[in-house]
Amino acid sequence: MNDDQLLRYSRHILLPEIGIDGQQALLDAHVLIIGLGGLGSAAALYLASAGVGRLTLCDDDHVDLTNLQRQVIHRSASVGHAKVDSARHTLLELNPEIQIHTVPRRVDDAELISLVASADLVIDASDNFATRHAVNRACVRAHKPLVSGAGIRFDGQLAVFDLRHAEAPCYACLYPEAGETEEMRCAVMGVFAPVVGIIGTLQAAEALKLLTTTGSSMSGQLLLLNCLEMDIRTIGLPRDPACSVCAERS
Repeated sequence: MNDDQLLRYSRHILLPEIGIDGQQALLDAHVLIIGLGGLGSAAALYLASAGVGRLTLCDDDHVDLTNLQRQVIHRSASVGHAKVDSARHTLLELNPEIQIHTVPRRVDDAELISLVASADLVIDASDNFATRHAVNRACVRAHKPLVSGAGIRFDGQLAVFDLRHAEAPCYACLYPEAGETEEMRCAVMGVFAPVVGIIGTLQAAEALKLLTTTGSSMSGQLLLLNCLEMDIRTIGLPRDPACSVCAERS
């Protein structure tokens, strides 16, 4: 690290749990973020400010006026622009030292597998089960840690699937691919703006802990947030030995 980096990241370096080695691990890290909506906005901002050296941003959507109520990485001037370009502009203003690669399209399974394999960790900030399951399959295949978040109305969820470990559950252990899970969208159901900010920030926190091997990760747990009552619960999430996605993982 140069003198400017030592100053920029000094408040991390002062933490004995992170220190010089942990901050260097962040500078050397590559994180893939799937989705630059409310969750991805908060996660990306904190990963960039913390000094994660390389971010790959993947989203095929464009900024809409209705996004600005909760997707804090975008600005009014970005309406109509690709979300990945809007996010890249904001992140480089925040931290011009990091590298950002953008993928402004919906990727097929082959490209997703390649993107996941090249990253150290994946943030799933998408808004539909098809994408979440595709990301999960790619992470299981590549043995990459996956930090998953969701938010709708006043409720949020956070889960970590550290797929580097054989005993860890995967996303399909929680929501089986063949299961009947109701798809809920912000455009129809609405979302309380801070919910996705809280969950996205927690996704960033779990990612930074994993990258710096600091503290205990939430792997094997599911956090449930109800902002209306400000109720936060954490429940155990065991691996499903009959899971159709990860049962054969060794």
